[in-house]
Amino acid sequence: MSTQLSSEDISKRLLSLDFLRGLIMFLLVTESTGFFKILYLHSKGGPLESFFIQFQHHPWNGLRFWDLIQPGFMFIAGTAMAFSITSLQKKGVSKNTITIKMLKRSGWLFFWGVLIYAVKEKGLSFELWNVLTQLSFTLLLAYFIFQWKYSTQIIFSVFLLLLTEILYRFTNIPDYNLAFTNHHNFGNYVDLILMNKTSRGGWVAINCIPTAVHIIAGALVGKLLLESKNNTIKIVILSGFTFLIAGYAMDLFQITPIIKRIATSSFTIVSLGWCLLAFAACYYFIDKKNNNKIFFFKIFSMNSIFIYLFFETAGGGWLNHFIKLLTNGLLGLLQIPEMIISIVACLLIVLIDWGICYFFYQKKIFFRL
Repeated sequence: MSTQLSSEDISKRLLSLDFLRGLIMFLLVTESTGFFKILYLHSKGGPLESFFIQFQHHPWNGLRFWDLIQPGFMFIAGTAMAFSITSLQKKGVSKNTITIKMLKRSGWLFFWGVLIYAVKEKGLSFELWNVLTQLSFTLLLAYFIFQWKYSTQIIFSVFLLLLTEILYRFTNIPDYNLAFTNHHNFGNYVDLILMNKTSRGGWVAINCIPTAVHIIAGALVGKLLLESKNNTIKIVILSGFTFLIAGYAMDLFQITPIIKRIATSSFTIVSLGWCLLAFAACYYFIDKKNNNKIFFFKIFSMNSIFIYLFFETAGGGWLNHFIKLLTNGLLGLLQIPEMIISIVACLLIVLIDWGICYFFYQKKIFFRL
């Protein structure tokens, strides 16, 4: 579904939130073209390999930049939810109406999350590992505790992390009782029950339990900002560094390893720390310093759901392939190196995706769930 917003509605936004959302979507769009993989493969054995490998998920125990994309997306979803709910409340919208709106949004997120990964060459598939299905659960959970006291929400978040530890460590199920071993942990067992299969990459559906903390934290930061407390950013920065120290310490002292693919408690904590520090930096340099030069990223931000669905379906399935064939054909005639042709094709796809979002932006058409 789509909506039309007035110029006034568009301007009354947290610019740092738009920047972060737009940056994440830009990175996801770019990744969908194969751009980062091309650079990584061509950098192997060279001085830039350690840099470009950061745009690949860590295979298991460890943390890379790309592992922070989903936590970042969920964190800003929580912050955006806080602004959205507060805005609706100020307009006099009843709690029941807001609840129905959130239930519908969660339902649509789940629907699209299942649908876009359901169609496979070997037949239909049911998967719950992608960000949209995870978001459908975590967003709803964060909403239902949104009115709780700060302290109560924090305690609940700690409970979610403890629950994760308990499920992995103390559920003694044969062949799935190795807490942090790929394909032999409790998350894999739940996947067999829910989907009758496990992920080859080791992803698990119950990641939605610990990663709900990212959205809850984002919503708490949003509430702090809306209350205009003078020490909000100081709290965010202090919390960020605290979580980084705690998360890395848990891994270093072999308490709980940092594993993105099963969202261990240490991963959730350390990734939340990076999210908090990234948000604080963006908020200070963009909102506090009145730096509104984020137009390129804002275009992706304003239609983030649309562009995500687009590059996961028609974009990735048809447009990317077509543009790469066209670019290979045209630039191949000029005997340009294959790597350069591939990079040009990827960047052209990104510009086309941005152009589509820009067209909608000009028409003031924004897709919402």
